[in-house]
Amino acid sequence: VQLQASGGGLVQAGGSLRLSCTASRRTFSNNGVGWFRQAPGKEREFVGGINWRGGSILYADSVKGRFTISRDNTGSTVYLQMNSLKPEDTAVYFCAAHTSAYASRQKEGYRYWGQGTLVTVSS
Repeated sequence: VQLQASGGGLVQAGGSLRLSCTASRRTFSNNGVGWFRQAPGKEREFVGGINWRGGSILYADSVKGRFTISRDNTGSTVYLQMNSLKPEDTAVYFCAAHTSAYASRQKEGYRYWGQGTLVTVSS
């Protein structure tokens, strides 16, 4: 599975962006998918994740209530809707497919990683 995150850009604080994670070669409809982010000089951190059916979704406390994860019915795209963005949300955002049908908060469970997309939030 090859993954590609897209949709990043520059936005003012309080604005919104929607990121997309698409799969090529095959779908990730049977995998949990996670979103992570990495700010300059910091560790990559968990943002949120969704299981293969979309019924169970996890969020980091720092984004809960502002970010929403969803996936389309084809199993080929997962979205991260980001609202009320803050300067501290600035980072490169990555999507990843888990080895199982469920997402987890730990990086170690994810086998396939996409190239990231940069999100910059100005104050």
